[in-house]
Amino acid sequence: MLKVLALSNELSKTLQKRDQDIVNIVKFLNITKKRLQDMRESEWESLLECASSFCAMHDILIPKMDEFYFPKKSKRKSSNVCYSHHLRVEIFCVVIEVKLQELNDWFDVVSSNLLLGITSLNPVNSFANYDKGRIMTLAKYYPNEFDEVWIRDLSYQLDTFIIHMRGGNAKFSKLQGISTLAKALVEANLVETYS
Repeated sequence: MLKVLALSNELSKTLQKRDQDIVNIVKFLNITKKRLQDMRESEWESLLECASSFCAMHDILIPKMDEFYFPKKSKRKSSNVCYSHHLRVEIFCVVIEVKLQELNDWFDVVSSNLLLGITSLNPVNSFANYDKGRIMTLAKYYPNEFDEVWIRDLSYQLDTFIIHMRGGNAKFSKLQGISTLAKALVEANLVETYS
């Protein structure tokens, strides 16, 4: 359990920051999910060795992995599975699956795409997080606002917009958020051009 929690430590720290960087949160989320999947697929043996070493150091009895597992409820009745199967499939894999499901429930694909789409519009550092594909995905989640024609037009408009914003105009070079972008667009008389 300690190793599973350690794998999600960076994600947890990022989520607890006061000023959250959504792009990094999604990156850490994907890294954590990948590491958990890798752990499930290839780290059972090393975890078993580590646990066995701990048990030996503390004089804790280690069951023989090829013997049948007896559930706590009945010391007489075997469960028809050996200890290695019980520990790996019924405990190790289940713990990882629960953690993965928890992460998927918190951050489903739609939520992640929405968050990344919003961060793609952030003007900080000359639109460093700009990603046209993410913005287009975000727009598609709002079919009442963006029909097929609007989506097509948005694609072309975004190409012009990013070139314009990164073009060296001092009004757009040191923006700190969406609100400052909106003010700069009004001041430059571009608010209707980039509606």
